Amino acid sequence: MSAKLDQLSASLQAVLGEKITKQIVALGEITIECKSSDYLEVCQLLRDDASLKFEQLIDLCGVDYQEYGDGTYDGLRYAVVNHFLSVSLNQRLRLRVFATDEDFPILPTLVNIWSVANWFEREAFDLYGIMFENHPDLRRLLTDYGFVGHPFRKDFPMIGNVEMRYDPEQQRVIYQPVSIELRNNVPRVIRNEGAHNG
Repeated sequence: MSAKLDQLSASLQAVLGEKITKQIVALGEITIECKSSDYLEVCQLLRDDASLKFEQLIDLCGVDYQEYGDGTYDGLRYAVVNHFLSVSLNQRLRLRVFATDEDFPILPTLVNIWSVANWFEREAFDLYGIMFENHPDLRRLLTDYGFVGHPFRKDFPMIGNVEMRYDPEQQRVIYQPVSIELRNNVPRVIRNEGAHNG
């Protein structure tokens, strides 16, 4: 590790201690994990502690680990991954936290710590079905309000459940069950290695 990463790692240990359940250094960045019960407190400390000063939440995204590692993974299914930036200390950090209930994944909202979390959390809710407790406006962001399911979950069908089309007779958009035939969309590459253009 570089001296900068060593310093950040030492600061994280000093401030968060046993609240860090896992720490990984890869590709020049530190990733930490914490329990969902410590999530808000950890985030508050990451922002407010003078040795950390992560003023910016750059990104927050949902992850579904259902088929991770070719089926060898046996941990919790849903996680939220946060990317933080400290402009004043010129350092970055990744924080991953798992929702403990796979049937109803829920984590506290970060909107009161970083207001930018609002839309990121709405996206994670819409695409993965992760709920954010005390979120001020948790509703779909990218799919239609009548959409059923969460399309980035690993068990969501690739072709979807319904399709939307314009009906000229009703003069409006309608939903109907998917009528697309199952097919293999993986392109087949054909090369004639021995042929010469001439």
